[in-house]
Amino acid sequence: MGTSQNMVSGPDVITYIGVPLAVLGVLPIIYNTITTLATLAKVRRMLRHGRLAGIARGDVINHVIEIELPRYTIAPLHREEQRHEYWRLSDYPSHIPGGTYTTFNWKRHNTGTKTQRIDYSDQLRQPQAEIGFEELLSFLLDLGAVPDPSGFRMLRGSGLWVPTGTPLLLSPDRHEAVLTIAPLDDSDGKLSLAVRWSSNWGMRNPASLPPYWVRLRGTSSAKAPIGEQRSGRKEAEEATSTETKVEIPQEPDSKYAEGRTSQEQKAVEDTDDWKLKTEAPVSESSPRTETSSTKEYIPQPEELVPTIRCQVGVHGLITATPEDLDPLLFDPLEIDHLEVDETNVNTVGVWFASALTALSTSSQTILWNYKIPAEILAFAKEDTLPCGILVLLGVVEESATPEWATKYNDEEEQREAQIRRSREQSKAMMREMQLPPAEKSRAFHERVSKEHDEWIDGLNATRRRDAQRAETRMIEAIQSPKWDNKLVAEHNLRWLKKECHIDESHDLKRCVEILLWRMVNEPAFARDLTQSLDSWQAFVDNGGLRKAEYLALKESQVMFANASLLLAVIKVSVTAAHGSLGMDLQECMRIWKTVRLG
Repeated sequence: MGTSQNMVSGPDVITYIGVPLAVLGVLPIIYNTITTLATLAKVRRMLRHGRLAGIARGDVINHVIEIELPRYTIAPLHREEQRHEYWRLSDYPSHIPGGTYTTFNWKRHNTGTKTQRIDYSDQLRQPQAEIGFEELLSFLLDLGAVPDPSGFRMLRGSGLWVPTGTPLLLSPDRHEAVLTIAPLDDSDGKLSLAVRWSSNWGMRNPASLPPYWVRLRGTSSAKAPIGEQRSGRKEAEEATSTETKVEIPQEPDSKYAEGRTSQEQKAVEDTDDWKLKTEAPVSESSPRTETSSTKEYIPQPEELVPTIRCQVGVHGLITATPEDLDPLLFDPLEIDHLEVDETNVNTVGVWFASALTALSTSSQTILWNYKIPAEILAFAKEDTLPCGILVLLGVVEESATPEWATKYNDEEEQREAQIRRSREQSKAMMREMQLPPAEKSRAFHERVSKEHDEWIDGLNATRRRDAQRAETRMIEAIQSPKWDNKLVAEHNLRWLKKECHIDESHDLKRCVEILLWRMVNEPAFARDLTQSLDSWQAFVDNGGLRKAEYLALKESQVMFANASLLLAVIKVSVTAAHGSLGMDLQECMRIWKTVRLG
């Protein structure tokens, strides 16, 4: 009995051995369940913190978490209509890898979902957003980022093989990276980028010039060209002399307002003040006029140099707006004479957009939409104008040019002719002294008449010779060595300053800026300037300058000189842009239309 009582039964074995073994087998399931639930809770917390509309599910048996996150196509917000969000960082940026784009506020469009299966929370990746490379660069540059020349040079040369972390854009202080190359894990063969921005760096403001916009500063009334000063002076004198009969306008046309000198404008303002004082009793009881209301807000021309902002698109000028302390007072300027589209080949707009692009790419911005036509680039780089023509126009001294004209020695011929006439006159007078008085008088008159006829014949021969030499000189000038457009513009710039057509302190770029400003505000001036450029290009394409073209240049020499300045800026921009940061950036944007940002 005792032995049977001490024996271990089957149930005891199951109780003392099987149950612990069963518990040990369930422990991994319990562990997986606990860790899966904890990881799932952490993932959901990360999604809530980043305001991500994702779906997270957990498999407690296999310890696998499945997350579905949306993939977005993003674009910058509107600069003016959504300026509050445009110029500030996002309130809820995501700290999940791949979500660096949530640092900023964007326009978003859901393009699908991406499913991930992870074991741990640190394996979570936010899908990168797709964005146009040009839009991204424009937005970051507008905020104040600075391009890194070495980064874009490497990207242009190496493409997807650029090392991860290579900076493309730097912070405003150039100390930290803003836009860098990111790993290609989620890029699907596209360029992968990461972005960051610190609130300590600061930003530009809405008043700053956005990309693809160019600021053109005009000229004040005190520094207008001489021709316009005379026109403005005449109008001011007429207005002052008839002030008792005709009311002087408060807002003259830009052409005449620009032409007034500061003294004349002050005289007109003094006249207006006298009239306001005289009419004060009437104006106090009468409603306020539109002119006086406008004077309260618009500054005088002497106080502010007129400035306009121009937006350049793919086809040319898109819009031009005045820049003032309160831009809401002004509507966009009329630019019908400068607009270009696919169906309207407007050479005025083409030349304006080409010169504006050349000016902006060399001074104000590295981003541009407009591509200067190939024929204009070729024309700008070519040696087009004979140096002898500049001598005939009085722009260059002949001593500053290579020898091209025939030299004549007229002094020796004149001396010999004078000696021959003196000898013949002496012989005739000696013969007259031997004649009787009657014959002597007749011989004297015959000699005087003959000398007069010879003098007239000499004048005619000299006139014919000078005309023939002038014709020969013009032909030799046309056949003289050609100078490049930049050298022609340098001499024309000095000639314009000498003739007081431009200010002495203005350099080439400042003069071109004023010319472009006038092209926006003065359609007639724009047409004349473009006609000069078209004529110049036409005779170059047709084999060279001819007499008719030379005479046309001589008649409109000032406009021709202005045209040479525009052409020189285009040539300078072509030379400067070759191998520059702007060309590297443009080539990268051409290769990578869209990128993955995250």
